[in-house]
Amino acid sequence: MERTMIKDLPSMEGKQVEIKGWIDTIREHGKLIFLEIRDITGTVQTLTTAKDETNFAIAKSLSKESSVRLAGEVKPRPEGTQNKDSPAGTVEIKISELEIYTKCPPLPFDIDNDELNEDTRLKYRYLDLRRPEMQKNLVLRSQIIRIIRDTLYEEGFNEFETPILGKSTPEGARDYVVPSRTQPGKFFALPQSPQLFKQLLMVAGFEKYFQIARCFRDEDLRSDRQPEFTQLDIEMSFASQDDIIALTEKLLKKIWKEILNVDIKIPFQRIQYDDAMKKYNIDRPDLRKNKDDPKEFAFCWVVDFPAFDKSEGKGKMIATHHPFTHPEMESFNKDPESAKSIAYDIVLNGTEIGGGSIRIHEEDVQKKVFEVLGIGEKEQKEKFGFLLDALKFGAPPHGGIAWGLDRLVQIILGAESIRETIAFPKNKEARDLMTEAPSTLSTQQLKDVHIKTDVPKKKKK
Repeated sequence: MERTMIKDLPSMEGKQVEIKGWIDTIREHGKLIFLEIRDITGTVQTLTTAKDETNFAIAKSLSKESSVRLAGEVKPRPEGTQNKDSPAGTVEIKISELEIYTKCPPLPFDIDNDELNEDTRLKYRYLDLRRPEMQKNLVLRSQIIRIIRDTLYEEGFNEFETPILGKSTPEGARDYVVPSRTQPGKFFALPQSPQLFKQLLMVAGFEKYFQIARCFRDEDLRSDRQPEFTQLDIEMSFASQDDIIALTEKLLKKIWKEILNVDIKIPFQRIQYDDAMKKYNIDRPDLRKNKDDPKEFAFCWVVDFPAFDKSEGKGKMIATHHPFTHPEMESFNKDPESAKSIAYDIVLNGTEIGGGSIRIHEEDVQKKVFEVLGIGEKEQKEKFGFLLDALKFGAPPHGGIAWGLDRLVQIILGAESIRETIAFPKNKEARDLMTEAPSTLSTQQLKDVHIKTDVPKKKKK
């Protein structure tokens, strides 16, 4: 007999079925035992009586969260006992076969407890993820990614993977570094974004690229930050700022309609950076009329950012977005340090959910931008020689955008933290409490990669 998913049971009244899942609840009423069975699609009530000695004995020995297989006839639940909150709440199964796959020992916490300490939840994340709320969150995340993929394929995009082991380049945050065993004293860096590789794909002639990309930044954590995170990465050749904005709005409109059944109006309002700072004193304004309304979604674009800014305390120029953002050429040629950039951020309810720009496709402009940033010719060649070489070979005008996928899902869910949208997140100290990562390496492992550790001694209190 083939397995039936619980959500499909209402259409199978009177039929023999087999279901598989976990024991959600157990209720004993004398010679009657009710087992609520849960799979990824929902829950259903099943029952066995003392007359069926074998199955009754098995049911009596069960504990919550044990995994089981059972078979039986689907019957309508008696009037007044139906559960309208469950997709299979109108039916029940009279058990004819019951098999235990794995009997669950006493749980370290009550899975139904919504007030659990977060560290406990993360330590036993595989149990925490059985909670209906967490399953709903991750399934919704998966659905959003499906909508993105389907839409971009329809728009003629191709999905390509870019390297995880790459070169350390200055992009604002600290890199996670990986020592090379075969090249002593040299290191890979995990990508803070696929920025340069997606630009090289445009040079290679692929024209429309996207990726659900894993990115890594060694920075201080907040409720909306993780050391490793996921972003939607998009790049287009021969595209203008308007083209990329229009594509982004189309994607967001489709997500909001399919996930929330909400029609958002496009195009979104565009606000120049200078105007946003003057009017709101922030470059990610919250335009909601009622900030207490969880169903109000106020999108806007912030555009025309300064190309450069002075770093605090160092007196040198830094790129407002990144060093590969195309400056507005008229202002750049007059006074590079006060130039505007062709950059744009998408803001939702006061949170930046994505940012992008038109990229530099001319070698001479890229070199000049590096010079403004204090990156000399030697450093340019050492860190970005491959990019400068590529730009010589007929590089097309191109641009793109990246969304923080974790953050977007968090806003749609109304969750307090992006940790509620990620299957296995790190805690606020960038630790994985379940696997106890990061961890120390053996002396031999360190020797293999030519590393000696110099751990600071703990200060005495």
